[in-house]
Amino acid sequence: MADNLKCSNCNKEATVHLTQIVNNKIHKVDLCESCAQKKGVTDPQGFSLADLLSKTALTPDSSEASLVCPNCGLETSDFRRTGRLGCSACFQVFGDLVRPALEDMHVGLTHKGKIPEVALTRQNSQAQLQALKDSLASAIAEEAYEEAAKLRDLIHELEVAVAELEVTEA
Repeated sequence: MADNLKCSNCNKEATVHLTQIVNNKIHKVDLCESCAQKKGVTDPQGFSLADLLSKTALTPDSSEASLVCPNCGLETSDFRRTGRLGCSACFQVFGDLVRPALEDMHVGLTHKGKIPEVALTRQNSQAQLQALKDSLASAIAEEAYEEAAKLRDLIHELEVAVAELEVTEA
């Protein structure tokens, strides 16, 4: 799994990402800052994406057998021409073609989702609060009142912090 997108020219971390569709074919190029400057990407008048392309995951491979999705009838040539799948079953059929394209477009192949930092903090605080309340109940049941008092104070501090977090969020 790739950690970062790499420059198509020098394999440094890419910070400039270009996409061009020519004759219904998708061409993607990822460049580091220095290669982008050398190629004139920052100067739109001297820019030609075709000159930058060094690879594309959707370029035809003549030795490859043509595949057909049994569900929607999409063929390899259709997929290569449009860069789009026809149905959910296509991913299984064209998986070997899709994976390199996904690796070039995204960091890795697994969607991990995003959680806003405030929501993550709140979620962690709620879990910590519940753990402290469970510990408090155990301490009271065991008649460990000094420990229970410490836990009560920690719970109070955490509840105040969560309340402040919710106020700044609103």
